[in-house]
Amino acid sequence: MRLSLGFSSCPNDTLIFYGLMNGIIKGDITFKEFIADVQTLNEKALAGELDITKVSVAAYLQLQDRYELLNSGAAIGRGCGPLLVTKALTSITELHGSEIAIPGRLTTAYLLFRAFIKKNFMDFSFVPRFMTFDRIIPAVSSGEVKAGIIIHESRFTYETAGLKALIDLGEWWESYTGLPIPLGCIIAKKSLGGALIKKIDSLIHDSVVYGLNNISQALPYIKRYSRELSEDVIIKHIRLYVNDLTIDMGPQGREAIETLRTKGHLVSL
Repeated sequence: MRLSLGFSSCPNDTLIFYGLMNGIIKGDITFKEFIADVQTLNEKALAGELDITKVSVAAYLQLQDRYELLNSGAAIGRGCGPLLVTKALTSITELHGSEIAIPGRLTTAYLLFRAFIKKNFMDFSFVPRFMTFDRIIPAVSSGEVKAGIIIHESRFTYETAGLKALIDLGEWWESYTGLPIPLGCIIAKKSLGGALIKKIDSLIHDSVVYGLNNISQALPYIKRYSRELSEDVIIKHIRLYVNDLTIDMGPQGREAIETLRTKGHLVSL
């Protein structure tokens, strides 16, 4: 059986799927990889074009009727949330009415930012400027936009571009809920059936464990796709976004996702 599998080019995802995509973790299922930015993956899932895929948790909340949430492969953790960055501004209120760069309409980062604004700044308005995550730091640095929400490895490089963080949205979420931040997850079409989905989940689990135990071996594969080639940044990225909840999100990870779903002011924006 051959199934389509979508994941991003970011080091956490390529590490997760290294064992599976390189024939180290084997089963009676083969996968055709589709590698793209997370917003594209979200859109492909909404169109039902991928059998298994990484998506933003915000996108998964719109897909629960068609896709099953897997236990393994998620990006859920602490201290790893999206950041709102700027070059010269000193407060969020200075952004009122301005364009803000956003890494995709369906991203958890965008959902969290809108929730944060709604809860803390009643009269604040902004204009979203959607672009791929790797374009945001250059757009803010050049003055194309006054601020942007950064995700992925941009968290480790924005300061070298002369930018500063106005708000850590993950830190806000953790303070507000006491839970880890649920950024992304792996989902599979429910039409595949429970037995096959369980088998897929097990293969991804084993691939995550293998990747974590063999980071050095996986680096050439990771670098093939990464937007950031610095080994130091890649390792920091992996250590931040791949953790015990990636191996198995367990009750805590599912609680974080359910909380994102049930908080009325979050999902009704």
